[in-house]
Amino acid sequence: MDELGVDLLSIAGHKLYAPKGIGALYIRTGVRLEPLIHGADHEKGRAGRYGERLAGLALGTACAIAWDLSFVPEMQRLRDLFWDLLQERFGTRVVLNGHPDRRLPNTLNVSFVGRVGADILAAMPEVAASTGSACHSGQISLSPVLAAMGIAPEIGTGAIRFSLGRHTTQEDIGAVLEHLERVLA
Repeated sequence: MDELGVDLLSIAGHKLYAPKGIGALYIRTGVRLEPLIHGADHEKGRAGRYGERLAGLALGTACAIAWDLSFVPEMQRLRDLFWDLLQERFGTRVVLNGHPDRRLPNTLNVSFVGRVGADILAAMPEVAASTGSACHSGQISLSPVLAAMGIAPEIGTGAIRFSLGRHTTQEDIGAVLEHLERVLA
């Protein structure tokens, strides 16, 4: 952490297959934080300490499992297959956001041209994905990340980020494609 110059680093356990609500916070020596909630003296001023050892064990176990990267090549193959199938089925109506090769092995961010990503996802409640954009008063705004990448607003508002996991199968990808075909027909 010192080499990277990290002052604070938060870890969301559910991103590592730990139970939701479990996390960790790295605090560099010398960084002082002010508590938002105060606890009792016998808890050294900290609140909500019940079960912290069990939560730490769960997060530590998840981190140990996450360290095994043997599944990454298969995940990358599935991600690439998903992109190939999207192109095959939707042609020029789907655009890859980001570099074709230098990207995370589990993530596929695409835009459906002329569509609104949030509307597509709303019509597919069976699919867990994200648009990354915010909707304020009925106005769809472009994700700041996509804007920084130079993605045009008329393309970026159709963006959906699909994330694959350790347990994602080719059948799962097929099911998502069926939902997309239904919604985009």
